[in-house]
Amino acid sequence: MKRSIVLLLVAFCGLPAFGAELRPPAQVVAGTAFSIQSSGAGEATFYLIGPAVVSKRKVQLGSDISVQPDEIERAGRYTAIVCDGSCTASVFTVQAATPFRISLLVHPSRVPVDDPNSMSAVAFLFDRFHNLVMTPQQVNFNVVPRSGSSISEKRETENGVAWIRMSSGRQEGAVKIGASAGKADELRVVQQIAADACNLKIKGAWNSHNFWVETDPVRDCAGNNVPDGTVVSFTKTDAAGKTTVDVPIKKGIAKVQMPIAGGAHITVASGVVTGNELNVAGGQ
Repeated sequence: MKRSIVLLLVAFCGLPAFGAELRPPAQVVAGTAFSIQSSGAGEATFYLIGPAVVSKRKVQLGSDISVQPDEIERAGRYTAIVCDGSCTASVFTVQAATPFRISLLVHPSRVPVDDPNSMSAVAFLFDRFHNLVMTPQQVNFNVVPRSGSSISEKRETENGVAWIRMSSGRQEGAVKIGASAGKADELRVVQQIAADACNLKIKGAWNSHNFWVETDPVRDCAGNNVPDGTVVSFTKTDAAGKTTVDVPIKKGIAKVQMPIAGGAHITVASGVVTGNELNVAGGQ
C-alpha cells in the first residue's frame, strides 16, 4: 500500500526536480528526532512514508525538515518526498534502538538430572518500540542451581537471536535460567527431576502366610529420590506361570503382595533398569 502511494506521488508530480534535494542521514535510530537537509526555496509538501507511518505537511525548502520521534518508531526503510510542482524522493534506514526487553524461551520445563545438553535457551532482543535488535549484542546467560555457584556463558546475537545449550545438574529441584543484555533481563525456571532408577534392590518376607516383596528406597545414580508414582514392575515365575504386576512408588518405595505356588523366581525392573532377583520357597 505504501509503495503504491510513493509511485502515485512520483507519477503525479513528474520526474525528480534538480532544484530541490533532500539529504537525510543514511541511518537513524528508532524513536530519535532528526533533521533532513533540503535545498531550493519556497513552500513544498513533505511526505514521509515508512513501515508504520504515512505523514504529510507543508515545509519551507532550503531549511532543515524536522522528523519527530513518533514518526520513526518502527525499524526499516523510509522514503522522504518533497513536492513543489515536481517531486524529489530520498531513502533512509531506521535501525532498532538499544535492547529494552528480552523474550527468553527455555526448553524443556522439566528435565532429568545429569542429562548432557538436555536444556536449550533462546533469547530474542527487542527495543522499547518492539523492533527486533538486529545489530550484534552480547547476551549473558546465567544458570542458578539450588545450591552451589551460578554458571555464566556469554553469546553474541546473530540477526537478533542468541542461544545456548546446557546440561542439567546432578541435584533435583528448581533451576533458574536467565538472560541479560544491557538493562534488559528475563528469567525462567526449569524443574530438574530424578533420572531413572539406579541400583534397584528388592527384598521379600512372609507375613501371615502372605509373601510381600518391596524395594529399598528407589533413587537415581546421583542419590535423588525417584518421584512417587513412578512405576516399578515385579515379575514372578512359579508353577502357575509368569505374572507381572506394575506398582507405583509410594513414599519412596514400591511394595506388592505375591501369592507363591511352590518355589518362585521374582525379578524387578523400572523402565530399562533391572534389579536383583529373589528365589523363594513356597508354603510358609
